[in-house]
Amino acid sequence: MSYLLAVVLFGAPYIRATTTGQSITILDSSQVDSYTPYTYYASAGYCNATQTLSWDCGTNCDANSDFIPIASGGNGDSVQYWYVGYDPSLGTVIVAHQGTDPSDILPLLTDADFFLTNLDSSLFPGISSDIEVHIGFKDAQALTAPDVLAAVQTTLSKYGSTTITLVGHSLGAAISLLDSVYLSLHLPPGAILRTITYGLPRVGNQAFANYVDANLHLTHINNKEDPIPICPGMSLGFVHPAGEVHVEDSDEWAACPGQDNPSTQCTVGDVPTILEGNESDHDGPYNGIEMGC
Repeated sequence: MSYLLAVVLFGAPYIRATTTGQSITILDSSQVDSYTPYTYYASAGYCNATQTLSWDCGTNCDANSDFIPIASGGNGDSVQYWYVGYDPSLGTVIVAHQGTDPSDILPLLTDADFFLTNLDSSLFPGISSDIEVHIGFKDAQALTAPDVLAAVQTTLSKYGSTTITLVGHSLGAAISLLDSVYLSLHLPPGAILRTITYGLPRVGNQAFANYVDANLHLTHINNKEDPIPICPGMSLGFVHPAGEVHVEDSDEWAACPGQDNPSTQCTVGDVPTILEGNESDHDGPYNGIEMGC
């Protein structure tokens, strides 16, 4: 993608960040390795619904061999693939969504549909009208929301779990983040949600980022000079929630406190413009794992 085209689609980024005064910390090897099962689950989001329902998708499925699939859907075109199931080793329900496949034009067009809009009150009851999100991401999430909720409710009931972990890469990361907001409004108060994403674009405005920070547990992992996490630009009113982990060129994983941390150890400081990004970093590797089925 050329820089000029990217500016047209996503807006020119500028530095405006909210930090907490906390120091950036480097994750140790055991902390990095703890994300590996979730990275494979996110990568499996690219596999078709038949593969994930039978849990027969090669390396991505073999890496979490005891996973029990419950439901899957999507067509990989107008509706992103998704799946829901239970991991008995981790003791959590898993929800995963397909990311942006460069070979499929429709998800790319969805990504370019960048205008901010309110969430649908029928899906997000009681959510503040101050909260606005990317209209394309909102529409993509709405297509599968009722089916995902039903599958999560079934899995929670069947396995007696109270923990749900949502994963996704790229567009799938954005859908999973919106799903975490959605599910938190529809599941019992005792439900515990955790969201782990890779190459997450900015999803909403300042009010959205503040809401996520106050109500959810998000970790968004960005790889080296991946330009997608700086899109859409902050000049368009988009802001990342806190929870960034940035994979540096040294392969160290840096935990970056605050929203859109401007340190050069974090994505906003390391990739100040799309021109300085490297699209090949978007798919990984994340601790040796490349996204895709």
